[in-house]
Amino acid sequence: MTERKSADAGKVPPATGGTGPREDEEQEERIVVRDRRRIDPNGTAPRGGTDTAAPASAKAADQPAETAEPSEAGTSEATAAPDAGEVEKLSTELAERTADLKRVVAEYANYRRRVERDRNVAAEQATGAVLASLLPVLDDLDRAREHGDLVGPFGAVADQLTSVLTKAGLTPYGEAGDPFDPMHHEAVAHSLSPDVTEPTCVMVMRRGYRHGERMLRPAMVAVADPDPDAPSTEAATESTASADAGEQQKSTDEPSTDGSES
Repeated sequence: MTERKSADAGKVPPATGGTGPREDEEQEERIVVRDRRRIDPNGTAPRGGTDTAAPASAKAADQPAETAEPSEAGTSEATAAPDAGEVEKLSTELAERTADLKRVVAEYANYRRRVERDRNVAAEQATGAVLASLLPVLDDLDRAREHGDLVGPFGAVADQLTSVLTKAGLTPYGEAGDPFDPMHHEAVAHSLSPDVTEPTCVMVMRRGYRHGERMLRPAMVAVADPDPDAPSTEAATESTASADAGEQQKSTDEPSTDGSES
């Protein structure tokens, strides 16, 4: 910082004109430089021994203390515990988010089960459609077996085909003597018989097939109902037993031929 100081600053210049005195005054002016830097230019330590360093250092020392108070106050405010309203609000939001998460998890689990069930149903339907298309072939094999044509290599191929379809879940049903079930049998003939006590399949014209719990085709059968005019089985049994007992008693009452002649 530079200052220009005139030695005769307090003097009043003469009123008379002329340039002599003015030039003398300009020559007498000198430049004074005062170094007021707080840091020593040859190092980083603050300069000491000056009058301006002490107030500046004191001011600098007082400044951090003043700025420290607001920071401590802010820290105390930040670490202060939230009030009951904020805690309740946060608890409510946490409960809502937890309920949403549980609902999403349950929906995803139900979706997975539904997709798995639909996949299994589709697979069963596809397998059932393939097996149903092979039923006429099995009918031809059954007729050939009844006529004794399934012999040799042809019989081996037929047995292998039947075993493969059985492993795939195909199950035949329908035998003579089975009780008639309208849900699984298709009656194409009807008769009366004294040998049955309930509607019975007396002849199987075409076997039925199932795939698991699903019926692919009902069995075609002839059904016989009990004959109401025929005697019951118990009555016929009793009459037969009484006739046998009567014949046995008659044979014991008759005298022998040898005894009568003597």
